[in-house]
Amino acid sequence: MLKPLHDNVVLKKEQLEKKTASGIILTGDVKEQPSFAEVVAVGEGAIVDGKLVTPTVKVGDKVVYKRYSTTEFKFEEEEYLIIAEKDILAIIE
Repeated sequence: MLKPLHDNVVLKKEQLEKKTASGIILTGDVKEQPSFAEVVAVGEGAIVDGKLVTPTVKVGDKVVYKRYSTTEFKFEEEEYLIIAEKDILAIIE
C-alpha cells in the first residue's frame, strides 16, 4: 500500500449507487461525481512552528473533500486520490 508523506491523505472514492433510495434504477452515467471518499492511508503530519501536528482524520473515516484539490492515480488496478489534509472539509459520521 501507499504511505503518504507529511500531512497528505490517500482517499478511495465512494462508488455511486445505481438505484435511488426509493428503488428507482438510474440509467446511464451520472455526470456529477460526489466529492466524498474513504480514508485509506494518512501521513505522519506537518511540522508547524517546529512541532509535529498530527492529522485529524484516520483510516476508515468517510470524508468530504474539495473537488479540485486532489491528485488522481491508479495503483494495483484501484483508483485513489491524494489530498492535503487541509483540503478535507468534513468527516461524515
